[in-house]
Amino acid sequence: MMKCASCQSDTFRIGICPPCSKKNVAPELAIGVHAESRRKFSLPLDVPKKGTLKCTMCSNSCCMDEGESGYCGLRSVADKRLVSLTTREMGILHMYLDPLPTNCCASWFCPGSREYGKYNLAVFFYGCSFNCLFCQNYTHKYIHEGKRVSANQFVEYVADNDRIACVCFFGGSPEPQFPFALNVSERLIAEVDRQVRICWEWNGSGNRKFVKKATKISLETGGIIKFDLKAWNPNLHMVLTGKDNSTVKENFQMVGQHYTDSEVPILTATTLLVPYYVDAEEVDCIARFIASVHPEIPYSLLVFHPQFYMSDLPVTPKKQVFECFEKAKQHLKRVNIGNIHLLR
Repeated sequence: MMKCASCQSDTFRIGICPPCSKKNVAPELAIGVHAESRRKFSLPLDVPKKGTLKCTMCSNSCCMDEGESGYCGLRSVADKRLVSLTTREMGILHMYLDPLPTNCCASWFCPGSREYGKYNLAVFFYGCSFNCLFCQNYTHKYIHEGKRVSANQFVEYVADNDRIACVCFFGGSPEPQFPFALNVSERLIAEVDRQVRICWEWNGSGNRKFVKKATKISLETGGIIKFDLKAWNPNLHMVLTGKDNSTVKENFQMVGQHYTDSEVPILTATTLLVPYYVDAEEVDCIARFIASVHPEIPYSLLVFHPQFYMSDLPVTPKKQVFECFEKAKQHLKRVNIGNIHLLR
């Protein structure tokens, strides 16, 4: 067991106990563990802020000088120019066919999950604008292992397989590779002679301009945008992800303006129930926020499995899961428990 950096009580590997993680001192105390978790992947330990060249993909707004890299690891400055490993025409990703119905977070309400014999093309992007200590997909940090896929290859692959009914961009998170994702999405709409749903699973920190474009694409194709609302308390959010959540909330509200009671809702949300940290109090606040946008928005509470820098925690206790479920149902009409098979 570790000692909490704030109160010195026994706690988990991240070094801040659940009660102290919500205090104002918590983000500063978490800087060390975030730096440690990034150093092994040769990623910048924090967001560069003093340089003259700026990246505008997400809320980090990295400002880099010569030789510096952006927080996601995909952009850097060389010869006084901003250089990107991924562009409109080239993505760094792993993609695979996922037979429908699938384990997508929206499968419990999306009609697309009932298209037996069809596929979801799952597109795993390398790179992320957050640094979640519980990341279930932390392999996105191994950017050098990602496959380089051209926009032409991507579009041709989807066009040539008429069993692909939907494309889901996730990762990591799609935000750092927005130029590629938006380009291929627009080309699928224009060049493929059938409708393909375009869905997004992201942390919500994207540049507002690009989020608007992604929303338009999902509205046009019948796709869904899933926000991972990781925590409500800003200090806890900083401890768990290394980043502020104000842009996430703003983008959620913006996309929520397009919510309708149609069969395929444009918007959904999930929250991973990190044991003892993301508790009923957190879920109550998140559910109230979602309901303020629209009470019919589907919301999934995901059972936690030990992973990455929080591998010393248990699976979410049943008591916590059902306390959170009851809190969410007080505010929202469509609440689901995901990964319920993990409960013992």
